[in-house]
Amino acid sequence: MIEGLDGLLEPTGQPGLSELRDAIAQWLGAPRAEGRVVSEERLNRAGSINRVRFEVDGRSVSIVAKRSRALAAQRNHLIVHRCLPAVGLRSGAAAILATPAERSGRYVWHVYEDLGERTLETDRGPSAVRAAVRLLSAVHTRFIAHPLLAEARDLGGEFGPGFYRSSVRDAITCLDALPESDRDRSDGRVAVRHRLLERLWALREQEHERTEAIAHLGGPETLLHGDMWLKNVTVGQSGGRAHVRLIDWDHAGVGPLGYDLSTFAHRFCPDERDEVLELYRDALADAGWELPSREELTYVFATFELGRLANCVIWPALAARDGVEGALEELAMADDWLRSADTAPDRS
Repeated sequence: MIEGLDGLLEPTGQPGLSELRDAIAQWLGAPRAEGRVVSEERLNRAGSINRVRFEVDGRSVSIVAKRSRALAAQRNHLIVHRCLPAVGLRSGAAAILATPAERSGRYVWHVYEDLGERTLETDRGPSAVRAAVRLLSAVHTRFIAHPLLAEARDLGGEFGPGFYRSSVRDAITCLDALPESDRDRSDGRVAVRHRLLERLWALREQEHERTEAIAHLGGPETLLHGDMWLKNVTVGQSGGRAHVRLIDWDHAGVGPLGYDLSTFAHRFCPDERDEVLELYRDALADAGWELPSREELTYVFATFELGRLANCVIWPALAARDGVEGALEELAMADDWLRSADTAPDRS
């Protein structure tokens, strides 16, 4: 019996808790195992990601339980159980210990091994950075022209030229669909909408040049993490050396390797960024590929970022149309991001 398991994570109010508890109990060896829940720690505001510590049969056990929508859960499962092992990178992600689904099938829980609290966002030592660049470049180079890209494409996103094109166009369509009223004018919704439309139409006019840049400068098509923020790179020590893993593959998909690299590199300050790009350039050269010039990278990285920011307009615009509270604030944030984005000079 595991004391406290029957009320595990009850304060979070998450769906599928009974299925999660049953799966954890089975993984821990219940009913023969004896122990208790030691602590529960929310890792995000919503309560959908939690660290749980147990004492079971005289040993300490720590897991991370994450609730996702079914499609995101499928992507994570594909990456961890099929893609990374296929290219010899099984240790490049956290192991999934159990996968209970909520009864309706809308949500899925993953029980992960706990890799600790250190990430590249907080622990940016030189050895950890080098290890992260090696891992990211290994994922990218090993999946160039790999047959599993077809499966990843089916379940994941497409982040090539079409992503920029569809993100900008869909954002414009969703903003155009927002109704206008006297209240909208008084609360600033119309002003935000007009500013966003002005910025997005400018990006639409640049569509040909920017999608051509992605096609020719973005690099070969490969498997992409899709959300390469530093917080998604865990850092540990193994045999006196930094050991990193990539977590949160919710947005995994297929596209030019520059999509991931642009997200990753721009999380570093300019001095650090130069070193990161040189490390990646060297790793890519070892695999027989070459990065574009620094000037070309600056332009195509800005294009990837603008596509991502345009995509961020779509969902709050849809929410605002449905009257969801807080949607206008999210649109205002997207407007700020687009205004401050490094658009890079026109190459013509």
